[in-house]
Amino acid sequence: MKKILLTGAAGFIGSNAATALLLRGDLVVGVDNLNDYYDPARKLANLEEVRRTAPEPERFVFHRMDIRDEAGINELCAKHRFDVMVHLAAMAGVRASIDDPKLYLDVNLVGTLNLLEAARRHGHPPFVFASTSSVYGPTKVIPFIETDRADRPLAAYPASKRAAELLGHSYFHLFGQDFTALRFFTVYGPRGRPDMMAYKVLDNIFAGAEVPLYNNGQMHRDWTYVDDIVQGVLAAADRPLGYEVINLGRGKPTLLADFVRLIEDQAGKRSNLIDKPMPAADMEYTYANIERAKELLGYEPAVTVEQGVKEFWHWYRGAVLESRPC
Repeated sequence: MKKILLTGAAGFIGSNAATALLLRGDLVVGVDNLNDYYDPARKLANLEEVRRTAPEPERFVFHRMDIRDEAGINELCAKHRFDVMVHLAAMAGVRASIDDPKLYLDVNLVGTLNLLEAARRHGHPPFVFASTSSVYGPTKVIPFIETDRADRPLAAYPASKRAAELLGHSYFHLFGQDFTALRFFTVYGPRGRPDMMAYKVLDNIFAGAEVPLYNNGQMHRDWTYVDDIVQGVLAAADRPLGYEVINLGRGKPTLLADFVRLIEDQAGKRSNLIDKPMPAADMEYTYANIERAKELLGYEPAVTVEQGVKEFWHWYRGAVLESRPC
């Protein structure tokens, strides 16, 4: 059993990671500020689901806390002396970061600094950091590989994540702090955020609203099911590697138009697709080279896009659609 700090525990990936950690017997101290980036009621529902599915709910302790609270984070780490720190909390979303870049830098970079300082002061527990495929920007290296310079981000969100990766390297160099940055590729699945593509398509279908399809759906995304991402997160938590940057994706990109069609097939409804220009901060292609993840983490994504969309639809129907008033 490990005592693990999990930031972003009420969020999409965080709550799924909490469930997986609890199922294997770890003690999880979850932190989340429950902000209103999307409805906090959805995050509270995630926490309730974590507790409901935990074999021993007392192994999950939750603190409503902002990672920008330097004193609070330091006090928490001093009290618990964690075995591992899994840092998934962030302001997410490439497009949203265009409107409030300062907030994204404050949370994603300064918040990460607070956690690294707490790690340095309190035992140097291995540190797993959630980064993003969007750090690659408009690279010509396909599939995306970790040796790419990744120095041309298209918005504040990927810039903040890349800066945090580099900050992690400085803590490894100066203080010997283990730091593994996991670059997530287009994650989807149960407990997904309402601003994410799969969720938005279903919301718009059942609201009878238009579904924007950027670049006529001719954008490739390496859609990666959340259980596969969590597999990689847990493996990284168990394997201190010094300093590493590792892609976590499926390694098989799918056209956006084809992904939307899979969602429509599950819902049994067609959407009102409206072609829109590709936003300036979006990337036309994401495609992960996952050889490093396989070698260092034993990572093997198992869920096909077809299977994953089916699982997401089952969750959405029960957790979202059937809970709405008639």
